[in-house]
Amino acid sequence: MAQFPIVSLALRSIANRAGTALLTILTVAISVTLFVTVEKVRHGARASFENTISGVDLIVGARSSSVNLLLYSVFHIGDATNNITWESYEAVAGARDVAWTVPISLGDSHRGYRVVGTTPGYFEHYRYGGGRAIRFEGGAPFTGLFDAVVGAEAARALGYGVGDEIIVAHGMGEVSFIEHDANPFTITGILAPTGTPVDRSVFVSLEAIEAIHLEGPTGAGTGLSPEQLAEMDLTPGSITAFLVGLNSPVTALRLQRQVNTFPSEPLQAIIPGVALAQLWSVVGAAERTLAAVAAFVVLTGLVSILTAVLTSLNERRREMAILRALGARPGHVFILLVAESAVLALAGAVAGTALTYAGLTAFAPMLEARFGILLPALMPGLYDLAIISAVTGVAALLGAGPAWRAYQNSLADGMTVRI
Repeated sequence: MAQFPIVSLALRSIANRAGTALLTILTVAISVTLFVTVEKVRHGARASFENTISGVDLIVGARSSSVNLLLYSVFHIGDATNNITWESYEAVAGARDVAWTVPISLGDSHRGYRVVGTTPGYFEHYRYGGGRAIRFEGGAPFTGLFDAVVGAEAARALGYGVGDEIIVAHGMGEVSFIEHDANPFTITGILAPTGTPVDRSVFVSLEAIEAIHLEGPTGAGTGLSPEQLAEMDLTPGSITAFLVGLNSPVTALRLQRQVNTFPSEPLQAIIPGVALAQLWSVVGAAERTLAAVAAFVVLTGLVSILTAVLTSLNERRREMAILRALGARPGHVFILLVAESAVLALAGAVAGTALTYAGLTAFAPMLEARFGILLPALMPGLYDLAIISAVTGVAALLGAGPAWRAYQNSLADGMTVRI
């Protein structure tokens, strides 16, 4: 056996059974591809979720649960328990260490998409994906009273472009019987995809929200022209929430405490990152389940190696006997079968990892644009090396079972012709 190293002999043995070996390697490669892809997308999804909004130190709204405030102010899901007065907003906005604020007014929609009343500062200060700024795919922010900016997904689904007119409706239904059709809006800008709730929103000015509600919720209209409305004082009496940026993030806890004990009305300030982590702990069970399923798929791939080795064991008894006759010891036979299992797993794991990175590199732009999933660095690292090592090691352990059976076979049993 000196002239035939175990690994070289294992490779020759695998090459002699190329068909079965390739199928086994393919099975392992597919299972590893699924597992590594799920892990990469899972971590990317979590990081992207936690960076749905970044660069904002506090979100202030009416007192409720932190998750509820996060849901309606950032994800535009649900409704606020109450509005907050403009006076309270100005008091907090004028506090020491506050660098900027962006008010938000909710309550209307357009064909099922949330209408967000805000200021042009929203497009300047809102960040996502770890600090990325909102970009315009076409047009510019609203400047006139009845200008609107439409998110990428809403524009694509509804077929809108710059210059189109839209009607804002009262409430959040896809079909509304109360429309503010007396004051149509003109789209001045289409946002680039972000993979966040921004894509599913329509943005107008706070003054526009105030103007369309001067006639009340019936949509009857005031009879005033846009020029006449623009000359009026349209400062809102209340807003839904507002985003706060601080000169120094270390002052966030102090301002949060001041807001939570605000004497004029019950307010609540939340730190977005903390609230996002709380929300993920609720919705993250699905991705953990998916990771567990992917792990079982890898185990299934490894079992295919065990099956292949066991299936061929009886057919190879004469081969093992010849090796023994040539001077191989029982330990050599044991190590040979273990080495075959390890080599098959190693080849499958390496191929699966390569397929994963090739696929993720190809589809990364689509995942970011459509789903907002920012994948981590698309280069193999220590984590991938650990996965390959673990798969190879487990395969070697599984191969020890058939190897032990071959170890126990005697030379005479191997040379006996069975009929």
